[in-house]
Amino acid sequence: MSWFHRRQAGPGEVVHLIDRMTTNIEHGRFERSLSGLTAVAALVTTTEVFAEHYKASFGNKWMWSPILVTPPVVIAGIVGVWSKRWAKTVLPITAAIYTANGLAGEYFHARGVARKPGGWALASYNVPMGPPIAAPGLMCVVGGMGLLAALLRREK
Repeated sequence: MSWFHRRQAGPGEVVHLIDRMTTNIEHGRFERSLSGLTAVAALVTTTEVFAEHYKASFGNKWMWSPILVTPPVVIAGIVGVWSKRWAKTVLPITAAIYTANGLAGEYFHARGVARKPGGWALASYNVPMGPPIAAPGLMCVVGGMGLLAALLRREK
């Protein structure tokens, strides 16, 4: 039996890992996987944020905030894979903070576009040349994944 054959479902019937995962998702059992995905996505997102804010020389002290709020959500996501308690308590708190930071980033990026010469009146120029408006939204999506993980049931 190969690695993706999880168990025998009945006489002569083999349940594949992908079928088991699909069944879990269909029944709202995705807590552990989404906790882990939240941790990985937060790391990837924050790596990108760090690179972009570094290029901007961290010109505003608030540019450090996404870097500072990431370790707690990553730790909570990783521990949430093995601990139901962490997935239901710590992960949603840290994910909510991560989401709020993304919303604050949306404000700061919109303000950055408004401060460019011509502001929003020259949006066709200032939006592509200014801080990326949609970028902080990725933090909101990742934080939302952590919040959703807390609402789901654990995989069987």
